[in-house]
Amino acid sequence: MSHRKRSHPDGVLAPAYTSRLDTDPVPAAILPQGSMDPGAVYRFIHDELMLDGSSRLNLATFVTTWMEPEAGRLMAETFDKNLIDKDEYPSTAAIEERCVAMVADLFNAPGLTEFDPSSATGVSTIGSSEAVMLAGLALKWRWRQRREAAGRDASRPNLVLGSNVQVVWEKFCRYFDVEPKYLPMERGRYSITPQQVREAVDDNTIGVVAILGTTYTGELEPVAEISGVLDEVAASGGPDVPLHVDAASGGFVVPFLHPELEWDFRVPRVASINVSGHKYGLTYPGIGFVVWRDREALPEDLVFRVNYLGGDMPTFTLNFSRPGNQIVGQYYNFLRLGHAGYQRVMSTLRSTALRLSQQIAEIEGMNVITDGRAIPVLAFELTGDPGFTVFDVSHELRARGWQVPAYTMPADAEDVAVLRIVVREGFSADLARMLHVDLVEVCAELRSRGPGKHSTEKHFAH
Repeated sequence: MSHRKRSHPDGVLAPAYTSRLDTDPVPAAILPQGSMDPGAVYRFIHDELMLDGSSRLNLATFVTTWMEPEAGRLMAETFDKNLIDKDEYPSTAAIEERCVAMVADLFNAPGLTEFDPSSATGVSTIGSSEAVMLAGLALKWRWRQRREAAGRDASRPNLVLGSNVQVVWEKFCRYFDVEPKYLPMERGRYSITPQQVREAVDDNTIGVVAILGTTYTGELEPVAEISGVLDEVAASGGPDVPLHVDAASGGFVVPFLHPELEWDFRVPRVASINVSGHKYGLTYPGIGFVVWRDREALPEDLVFRVNYLGGDMPTFTLNFSRPGNQIVGQYYNFLRLGHAGYQRVMSTLRSTALRLSQQIAEIEGMNVITDGRAIPVLAFELTGDPGFTVFDVSHELRARGWQVPAYTMPADAEDVAVLRIVVREGFSADLARMLHVDLVEVCAELRSRGPGKHSTEKHFAH
């Protein structure tokens, strides 16, 4: 019988659990003919969402799963504000501009004025995925302008990047017709090297991508060293190739834990940087930023100007309408924590990661690849042949509520399979202790079973 004919006599859907007046199921794939009581709808959806895993125990994701209640209230109050409508919501627009300037300042962009947020060149985005697309477009446009000005062919752009990049870079290259030149990994090395970059760049290279906090292991790629190699290539008559830093995961960590490390705009060849506010920026999803060294690094013809929202407004985004609450949440964090607060949070997360990685290293058959020292992310593998795999470990931990991804490494290192734990705000030292206990028990149980049916599913999360 069709859902369309099985509605309540008065035309109002009323599932049995919520009203005890009907036993008809709620349609799953068509719009219901009748209406439902708001409380009933809430309980219906709430119950279905109980089947999701606990976000706080999701150690696969880099994305923030806890914020202070004051931040939550501010974000709830601003769901209805359209961030793109800057003439109607000037205060929200001003907050966005301040946040962009604060990020640019954190990354040591030159030429900033302390009380003039407009002196920064950048935009807020839905996340690092949009930010990556915008940064890549700017690289392609600048390269094409140079080629056309020199009367040279501009039909075959390429981008040099490691096979360890997040999938959004693959999307950029495919969507915007850029050839990706992937630099392979190998067992024991899961980041790109300056020598690989030297051999890969050519006249058609629009830029090189270096990652500050890789998705696979949390490692920091050698930005300054890669820049030095590109300087040498340019000085010897080769192409003058700009550098983009994908700091989605590490951009809000490294400035506080490793302030002496030069990876940002202190490196002259770095043209642009993207970062995720909804990762270690400590804000609920989705918010990100992309900032450029200066206005020259962002081609003017990529910026559109519209006036149909009430005033002349420049815009350079892939998305147009989006809620203003994410930028408000980010601004709350910037004011609430400041430099000292972020430093304390990141130091605490690193301490938790280091303690947990040391405990994991003491488990029989476990080898820690990264211990959370660079950013609070640790990756570890099984050694020898214990009779089970990392996929079995991930599966058994999931049965205990923990979501710990297992996956294989990128190109030319696919024979290495690892587990990864992202230590985020809200993952306390006590939760880390309980995870360690469960991990020890899971490994002992799997070892006692002996070789058997293994879990073959590969779990991977951004």
